[in-house]
Amino acid sequence: MTPLLRVCRVKQFGNRVLKCLPLWLASVQCAGAQSLPPLQEFQGTYAYAAGQRIEIIAGAELFAVLDQVRYQLSRVDGDAFLTGAGDTIRFRRATSGTVDGFWERGVLYPRRSVRVTASALALVSSAPRGQSLAVDFRYTVPEQRDDGIPVGNIAESDLDTATAGRVARSVIDGTNPDVHAVLLFQRGKLVFEEYFYGYGVDSTHQLRSVTKSFVGALAGIAVDLGLVAGIRTPAVSVLPYRTYAFPDPRKNAISLGDLLTMRSGLACNDYDGESPGREAAIYASADWVKAMLDLPLIEAPGTAAHYCSVGVAVTGRMIERASHVSLPAFAQARLFAPMGVRRDQWTWNYTLTGANREFSQLHMRPRDMLKFGILYANGGVWAGTRIVSASWVDSSLAEQTQIDGTGYGYFWWKLWLTVETPTGNQRVYLHAAQGNGGQSIFIVPELDLVAVFTGGDYNSGGSTPSRIMAGIVLPRLIAARARP
Repeated sequence: MTPLLRVCRVKQFGNRVLKCLPLWLASVQCAGAQSLPPLQEFQGTYAYAAGQRIEIIAGAELFAVLDQVRYQLSRVDGDAFLTGAGDTIRFRRATSGTVDGFWERGVLYPRRSVRVTASALALVSSAPRGQSLAVDFRYTVPEQRDDGIPVGNIAESDLDTATAGRVARSVIDGTNPDVHAVLLFQRGKLVFEEYFYGYGVDSTHQLRSVTKSFVGALAGIAVDLGLVAGIRTPAVSVLPYRTYAFPDPRKNAISLGDLLTMRSGLACNDYDGESPGREAAIYASADWVKAMLDLPLIEAPGTAAHYCSVGVAVTGRMIERASHVSLPAFAQARLFAPMGVRRDQWTWNYTLTGANREFSQLHMRPRDMLKFGILYANGGVWAGTRIVSASWVDSSLAEQTQIDGTGYGYFWWKLWLTVETPTGNQRVYLHAAQGNGGQSIFIVPELDLVAVFTGGDYNSGGSTPSRIMAGIVLPRLIAARARP
């Protein structure tokens, strides 16, 4: 993981946000700020780590754009800025005074061009698709595409055009910042679909930890096909390793179910900055799966749950070993193709080594995320075809354990949101696939809703989708349900 991308994985637990440090640091207000060099001087395309390119964009603030994600840089002095991880970025100037590169952690990254792409520039503006900030938001019915998703007018659902306007304007005016897409599927139709910050219907997006829920589905399909005997299957019985650091006979009992519910017992806790199994520690390893299983056992497998992202890598490798194909190939054949998703419509770098700079995450279009949510809302059936068994879906969405007081199934969260209504607060429960930055798939069975969000609100706690749901969408649905 490159230094600029070192961001905390922050989760929403009910109405409570667990924050980790460091968060975005506030800009330092320097004396004589009026004489600071204009931010435009730093804009351009620069070389970056591992052969990547990074774009620096000047707006009201300075931003770095990498892999379609915008990271704010907070000014310290004239040519120095802080990243969200607390690292200093200092721009270098040639003898002419022109910026020709920047230093980060002792490495100089040269400026390759003063030009930047239109897609990177679009990340500075919250304008929705086909509209400008100068025009008041206009609701349009989602486009009917040949993808199997029925569409409809929001006025014919339990929502209304006023709700659509409130959602969109809250993104445009920054009340709910850095939301890239919102899709609302209610009463069997996609009735709201809007994209912001230059994103569009065919734009793939980082899924971050939403990827885990997809891997959970693939595990269920492998079990349904008989490739894996069941959730009690020991991980070590499928994997090729014969010896482990910190040998412990209890490691032989770590099962698929333990991995799916974050109860491996290994010393892996992403919320503990000292945990040897936290993401930042494991992702530099030559073999993430072996590094995970090499960890010491601190609890009996199947007991206490701690959020451990690398467990999903072990799960994925188990599926690969059992199916004799790569996990992306298995996903396309058994999950995506049956849902009508082509192989060229998503990407997934499933290289589980320190060379992987993408967190081994899926990049998908929001409509395809919605298909996955509909699949689970329908008990594992898409367009009349069963893809995942109903029993696996039920078990995945049920509360199997708790992580810091919030229900957790098989790589799915069971959340609740408090919604203010005229008759008092109501608690609404949701099944949720969630990822840092505001990536979310919400299933709300009692209100016949599947909602999808993507965003770039990294390190904020990821609460923006929940805020839109609790403050705008769910109150309207509850009111509609209460009507005679």
